[in-house]
Amino acid sequence: MATVTHRRSLRRRRTILVSTAAVAAAGLGAVPLVMNANAAVDLSRQALPAKDGWAASGSGTTGGAKADSAHVYTVSTRAQLAKALGSGTDSTPKIVKIKGTIDVNTDDAGKRMTCADYASGTGYSLAAYLKAYDPATWGKKEPSGAQEKAREAAANKQKKNIVFKVPSNTSIVGVPGTKAGIKGGSLQVQDVKNVIIRNLTFSATEDCFPQWDPTDGSKGEWNSNYDSVTLRGATNVWADHNTFTDAPFFDSAEKTYFGRKYQIHDGALDITNGSDLVTVERNQFTNHDKTMLIGSSDTDSVGKLRVSIHHNVWKGITQRAPLARIGQIHLYNNYYDTTTLNGYGLKYSLDSRAKAQVVAEHNSWKLPAGAKVAQLLSGDGTGSVAGGGNFVNDKATDIVAAYNSANSKKLKTTVNWKPTLTAGLQTSAKSLATELLNTTGAGVLTSS
Repeated sequence: MATVTHRRSLRRRRTILVSTAAVAAAGLGAVPLVMNANAAVDLSRQALPAKDGWAASGSGTTGGAKADSAHVYTVSTRAQLAKALGSGTDSTPKIVKIKGTIDVNTDDAGKRMTCADYASGTGYSLAAYLKAYDPATWGKKEPSGAQEKAREAAANKQKKNIVFKVPSNTSIVGVPGTKAGIKGGSLQVQDVKNVIIRNLTFSATEDCFPQWDPTDGSKGEWNSNYDSVTLRGATNVWADHNTFTDAPFFDSAEKTYFGRKYQIHDGALDITNGSDLVTVERNQFTNHDKTMLIGSSDTDSVGKLRVSIHHNVWKGITQRAPLARIGQIHLYNNYYDTTTLNGYGLKYSLDSRAKAQVVAEHNSWKLPAGAKVAQLLSGDGTGSVAGGGNFVNDKATDIVAAYNSANSKKLKTTVNWKPTLTAGLQTSAKSLATELLNTTGAGVLTSS
């Protein structure tokens, strides 16, 4: 009973504690740091608390906290969501409250759109595409010509329907108690700043028209588009209490063409193209392969890609949890259950490469029988992973030493920075599984 009470207390504090900076940003004036437990708290106007990871840097992350009543929207359809967000260029503070689950593969009237609908009129068909680019006859050159143009046309029709550009100074928040989420869609946070995304389930983000690339690796690959949430050149972003999943269609059910899986899923939450000052906390990532990419290439923006990732649950994740390049990444108090789930088995959890400077401390892993600690990490010999206090199967474990003893490309064990924005850091990882499984993801937050 003491443990249950503790979890409830944590949830209650998470909902009602608002920093003075956040309250001031919301235009509520000076109030005590700890609000009365019975006081009404508007979830959509909460800002990132002080010192809560990299996104608290500078002026912090307030999203749409300053929005006037004319710029507060409650939406429950794709058309309403598109109208509320607009073109993504208006930086006037706004709040978008999502009520219920929005299936974005619909037309403006709400009629369900299928892959066949997007392909209609373009001349594309998968059968024709497979025939045109069969490696036995096409060879190892990138697709071009009529069927590739038809694929691009069909893909553009889907993109127009499912990609939503998020403007600066915006909060997108799920309405508590409504199973709020976006099914099949992609939020694009590109070249903007000060964005908050909370309390949403992102599911079934699928590309109807993956491209075959015979030059990708030794055997070629099917490459898909559309992350559930993608940050490109974005600054000061807070992603909190969301759930990311491939459900209901998992990679294990995909067909194989040209000897490779026909991959329709891309990333869950990718942070690339010089994005900076990002806090990712108390989310659940589940049933996914390539989950979080930090840095789009080995030459992505030096001096940026500063990301804090804490108190998240990673369950049924194959890899990229995260894959980090170049930046300064603080990974703490996360819980990883690496047991195979719906066909998603462990390749690795954390990959540090391209001189990434990762501090990974006080995290907890559940490793199934037969798996080795060395499998939890990956690297190219240039990345660093510092920090300690990590647990594997409830036992304190030096995960970097385990990796380095089994691999020729060693991870470096020192970094060139020291985390200071560490609000909420717990110095023991022992209780993370019990705590986080019940306090993370969409549907936990409430608003009085």
